[in-house]
Amino acid sequence: MSDNSTQQGVAGHGAFFQDTNLSANEAEAATAWVRSHVDRRTMDLGERMDDIRDHMWELEKEGEIIVHRLTDQHKPVEVDTLYGWKKRIPTNQFWHHKSCGQCGNIPGYPTSILWFMNKFGMDYLDETDQTSCTAWNYHGSGIGNVESLAAVFLRNFHQAYVSGKQHGFENGHFFPLVHCGTSFGNYKEIRKYLIESAELREKVKKILGKLGRLVDGKIVIPEEVVHYSEWLHVMRNRIASELQTIDMSNIRVTNHAACHYYKMVAEDAVYDNTVLGGNRTAVGTSVAQALGAQVIDYSTWYDCCGFGFRHIISEREFTRSFTMNRKIKVAREEANADVMVGIDTGCITTMDKNQWIGKAHDMNYSIPIVADVQLAALACGADPFKIVQLQWHASPCEDLVEKMGISWDKAKADFQDYLKQVEQGNVEYLYNPELATNQNINMKAGA
Repeated sequence: MSDNSTQQGVAGHGAFFQDTNLSANEAEAATAWVRSHVDRRTMDLGERMDDIRDHMWELEKEGEIIVHRLTDQHKPVEVDTLYGWKKRIPTNQFWHHKSCGQCGNIPGYPTSILWFMNKFGMDYLDETDQTSCTAWNYHGSGIGNVESLAAVFLRNFHQAYVSGKQHGFENGHFFPLVHCGTSFGNYKEIRKYLIESAELREKVKKILGKLGRLVDGKIVIPEEVVHYSEWLHVMRNRIASELQTIDMSNIRVTNHAACHYYKMVAEDAVYDNTVLGGNRTAVGTSVAQALGAQVIDYSTWYDCCGFGFRHIISEREFTRSFTMNRKIKVAREEANADVMVGIDTGCITTMDKNQWIGKAHDMNYSIPIVADVQLAALACGADPFKIVQLQWHASPCEDLVEKMGISWDKAKADFQDYLKQVEQGNVEYLYNPELATNQNINMKAGA
C-alpha cells in the first residue's frame, strides 16, 4: 500500500478528506445542524437532564476536588438557564480571563468591559499570568486532546483561585470571568469531562502536580463557568439607569448568538422571560433592550457566523460566503439594521473582517459588527476611539456613531491629539500595570 499522507485531498485538508458526492438533499440534511434552534420551543425540557454541578458537590464532599465557590463578597445574582436551573453570576471581585482574539483583533472589546467595571468601582484583577485556552488549536487543527485542554483549564482556574494572595487576600478572593465564547464553551465541556471521569482527573493531576498547580494535592474547579455577557446581562439595568447618556430609541439592533455560548452545553446558557419571551438565550439582546434600542429579528438568527475554526483556515471562501449570504445580507435586507451585536470573539471577527469580500461578487452589503459591551459603552459616553476602539473594525461604524449623536470627526481628531500625548510618554491606563504582574506566589508551595 502506498503512503498517500502527503497527497492533496478536498480543500487542501489531506488525502484522508475525500468528496462525499452527496446529493442536494443529503447535503442539506448533513449540514442542518448549522441552523439548529436551541431554545425552549425546540428542546424537550420534559425530562430533566443531569446537572453536572450536583456531581461536582459530591466530589468535593469526597475530598476529590476543591470547588472555587462564589461567596457573598462576589455579590452573585441568580439567573435562569435553559432548563430553569439557577446559575449564580458574580458582580464583584473578578479575575479576568481575557481572549487572545479580542486582544489581537478587537481590543475595544476587553477595554469596554474594564471601563464599565471602573465606572462601577468594582474590584478586579487584570493580571498577566494567564494562558490561551488552546481551544483554537483543538477545534482548528485536531492536534489537541482532552488531557491538554483539561490541564490548561485547571491551570488557569488554579491561578484565578490563588491570585488574591499576592494582594493579601485568601484563596478564592477573585472569581474568573471568561471573556471569550470559545473559551467559555470549551471550559464548560472540559468541566463535565473532569467531573465525570476519574481517569481524566488522575491524568491531569500528574501534570498539574509538576506545575505546582494543585491545592492540598487537589485540582480546583470553579462553581460556575461565567461569561462576561452574563455579567453584562445582570448589570444591564444598572448600566441603563446609572450610566446611559445617549437615547438609543432610533437605533435598530440585531443580535448574533454565538454557537459556543448557547449550543455547547446548552443547559448552562442564560434565558430570561423578559427577553424574547424567554425562548432564545437572553445575553446580548437583553443589553440592547435595556438601552432602549429597537431589537429587530431576522430569519437566520440561529445560524452560525460561518467561522467554524478549521475552514476559516483552509476553506476561507466558504466562511466568507456563509457570513455574507446567511448573516450580513439577511440582516441588512430583512432587518435594515444599524448594527449587529455579538458576544464572541470569533463571531465578531468573522462578520466584521470579511464584508469587503462581498464587493468582488457585487454583494455590496455592510453593517457594523460590535460586541454588546461596546455598544453599551458607546451609549454610556465611552470614547469611540480610546475605549471602544472602533478604528480596529473593518466594518463601517461612522454612520452608527453619527446616528447616535456622536461626532465621528471630532472623536477622531481628539484621538489623534491623544496619540501625540502618548508619543510624549503621557500614557493613560485602565488598570494599574504594576498590579497586573504576578511575581510573588510560589506555586510549588501549594497555596
